[in-house]
Order: sequence, then C-alpha cells, then structure tokens
Amino acid sequence: MKAVVYKGPRSIAVDQVDDAKIEHPCDVLVRITTTNICGSDLHMYEGRTSFETGRVFGHENLGQVIEVGPAVSKVKVGEYVVLPFNVACGFCKNCERQLSNYCLTMQPNPKFAGAAYGFADMGPYQGGQAELLRVPYGDYNCLRLGEDAAEKQTDYVMLADIFPTGWHATEMAEVYPGDSVVIYGAGPVGLMAAYSATLKSAGRVMVVDRHPDRLKLAESIGAIPIDYSQADPVQQVLDLTMGLGADAGCECVGYQAHDPSGEEHGEMTLNNLIASVRFTGRIGVVGVYVPQDPGAKDELAKQGKFPLDYGLMWFKGQKMGTGQCPVKKYNRALRDLVAAGKAKPSFVVSHEIALDEAPTAYENFDKREDGWTKVAMHPST
Repeated sequence: MKAVVYKGPRSIAVDQVDDAKIEHPCDVLVRITTTNICGSDLHMYEGRTSFETGRVFGHENLGQVIEVGPAVSKVKVGEYVVLPFNVACGFCKNCERQLSNYCLTMQPNPKFAGAAYGFADMGPYQGGQAELLRVPYGDYNCLRLGEDAAEKQTDYVMLADIFPTGWHATEMAEVYPGDSVVIYGAGPVGLMAAYSATLKSAGRVMVVDRHPDRLKLAESIGAIPIDYSQADPVQQVLDLTMGLGADAGCECVGYQAHDPSGEEHGEMTLNNLIASVRFTGRIGVVGVYVPQDPGAKDELAKQGKFPLDYGLMWFKGQKMGTGQCPVKKYNRALRDLVAAGKAKPSFVVSHEIALDEAPTAYENFDKREDGWTKVAMHPST
C-alpha cells in the first residue's frame, strides 16, 4: 500500500509499505478515504520529537471497513467509520472512566499512558495517511457513520481529533452560555475551540493569532479576531471585557508559540492566558507540550520546562485543565450534531488533495502559507 513515510526533519515521501492487516481477533481493517494533516504532525515533521524514520504519519482518519477480525461483533464490512486518534482498549481503569486518551493497555511503555496512530512516544501503531489502516479493538474504537458519510467526509473526519479536541478545551475551561471566552491560536484546533464555544452559546468569543487568513475564518463564525502582531493581545482582551478579563480561556498553540518577530517562546501563550483570564476564571490547555524537545533553543525548554506565571495564576484563583482529548467522550454527540446539520466543522478545510501530493502539502502547511488552514487527503475513493 502507499503511505506517507517520515524520512527525517522536513522530509517525507509517499512510499510503498507493507499492507496493513488483521493481527488480532478484535482488529478491524479500514480502507482510508479521508485523512487529515494535523498541526501536531508538524512537530514530528520538523524533527522536534522522537518520531522514528520509516514510520507512517496520520492520526485523523476516516474510511470504509473492508475486513473484521473473528471477535468483532458490532462493526460490519462496508460501513464508514471515523477513528479517534486515541488507540484505546475500552476496558482498563482509565477507559472505564472515559479517559481513553490515557489508556493503560495500548501503551507499551510503562512510564507513559495513552496511545495514538502515527504519533511519537504513543505506541507502535502506524498512521492512517495511507491506503489501509489496522484498527485495534475495532468495536470500541470505530465510530460508525450513517448513510451521509461519503458525502460529508470532510465534516465527519474532524471527529477523529480536532473537533472533539476543540470541544475538550472548552470543557476544561468550563464554558457556559453567556461567557466571554478567549482562544489563543487560530489554527484548526483553535478554530474548533472557538466554534465549540459558539455552539455552547458563549456570549463573546475572541481569537488571538497573527495570520490574517486564520483570523478571517474565526471572524466568519462570529468570533472577534485579535491580531497580536498589531498590539498587545492581553490588553486587547482586557479592553473588550471592561478590564476584567475573559471568563474562560483556551490554549491551542503549544510549545512552539512564536512572538510577532517569529522568535519561539514556549511559555508565551500560557502566560498570556493567565493574564487575559479574570480572577477565578478557567483555562483549558490542548496545545501540545512534550516532556523532551530536542529542537528547543535552550536547555530548560529541551526538558519540556517553561517559566510559568504561576504566582499570578494562584493569586487570581484560576483553574487549569490540560492534556490530550479523550475523543470517545465527545465524538458520538458531535457526530449527531453534524448529522443533524447543526455543526459543519469542514469550514476549516482549505485543500483536498490526493495522497501523492502530501510532500508539497506538508511543506506549505508547515510554512503557514497564506490560505493553507487545513488539508484533507483522499488516499482512496
């Protein structure tokens, strides 16, 4: 089968690799029809993780079931399914608590918890930027889709990661109807967080970024765009909230945050959020942070450590939730919003391409070229 294979920093190729296949009685084999490039793929693409050369990228996957293992009872051949990026068992202590993002069974490293397709330090599972994908514990991990699946693929594929992740940011930030909410980052996840806050009837949603094309998309869903390259974003938020700060905030950037000059500051958005959110406010952090960053500019950041304004956060009595999204906790309800026409997360998609075009797409997406907001690939039709 053809697949997007990592060759080294900023180097990928579409190669022929061994076909994915059933390896366990509970496996499901899926022919991938839509798979996305995620912002977190770029950390690996840039060589900022321990992702091994020769592995296949891709954790936002949707496709059609072509084979099931003998122990699979619910999922049927021919059905369209979308796969949470979390590879989970469904029966460990964390999965039973709806924390499939920290599954204790599928992660072979006893020091870690949680597994994912095609992701650094999250198990040996190959990614879905390929023609075929093996799905462990298919009855648990496959979310079955309805008759509109083929025509709404670019909406439903967002259920693999970014739509639930954006929703998770607003859940950790405890967004309520009428709240003022500030989102740092207008990449795909930040836009999904803003969209989720809007779906939850937030009173005012502010989105902070410096890329005009992304801020324009935020404005298109009713959010207030804040360009941090033009003025201090914290002051802009305070000006919009009578000097009080937002009720809730979401961090959707991660450890590769950049100032307006392009210099990297891993702590920048976290500290801006603490300053932007009011006393007793809530913060949800879904931007990726890692325990080790070999490409960091200083020794502290190489260890995943950053100067945090914890004194101010403590003084303000704020709450902060962190971590990857437990996709299965939300994806069924979000699927039903899409099916009912209440949500259309595909508004973030700027490009739909064939698998062979992946190297060019990665290069453009990594450079944040104007108009490259979200890429959907179609390995099979």
